[in-house]
Amino acid sequence: MSREGTTTVAGPIRVLVADDEPMIRAGVRAVLATDPGIEVVAEAADGHEAVELVRAHRPHVAVLDVRMPRTDGIDAAAEIRRTVPGTGVVMLTTFGEDDYILRALGVGAAGFLIKSGEPEELLGRVRALAAERRDAARERVAGLTPRERDVLAHLGGGLSNGQIARRLHLVEGTVKAHVSSVLARLGVDNRAAAAVVAHEAGIPPPPPPEQR
Repeated sequence: MSREGTTTVAGPIRVLVADDEPMIRAGVRAVLATDPGIEVVAEAADGHEAVELVRAHRPHVAVLDVRMPRTDGIDAAAEIRRTVPGTGVVMLTTFGEDDYILRALGVGAAGFLIKSGEPEELLGRVRALAAERRDAARERVAGLTPRERDVLAHLGGGLSNGQIARRLHLVEGTVKAHVSSVLARLGVDNRAAAAVVAHEAGIPPPPPPEQR
């Protein structure tokens, strides 16, 4: 059941938390853990690490502190939005950081939260942003042909071109062409990213073949 004021999102919402203060990270994780529909998949202590972990885990939402060492939250947000556009970004700030907030919004952050704010604000923002990202994923797959959607579903299941060809009764060269078309239409550069889009759009992987 969704919380009041939020949109129901199927499946767990994957979240990355980045803050150079361990106590803040622990507090954010504890708040998110109160919602069984949210899973913290990674934590980072600086902006550079946050970008690398987002690329590796491709969470629905990244919660970033504005000021962090090595790469600050604003630069990290800009890089995440550039390289992993399927991940939404929420910034953590303190009072008196209005200039940082404006810069963060300018690079594509979806919003900000005051560290001393209510836990429900964090939960509600994460769920709403995840729902927005999934709505965007559904729009991206809407332009695929039925055959391309079939191929995408199999990509979501982690199948190789040869396995997809056997499951769909196609020659492998045709599958390769479909995969290239799917990647281009979705605007992603690899199969793993396409699989994430499939998951976010609610396209389930195909069931395993029946054993004879």
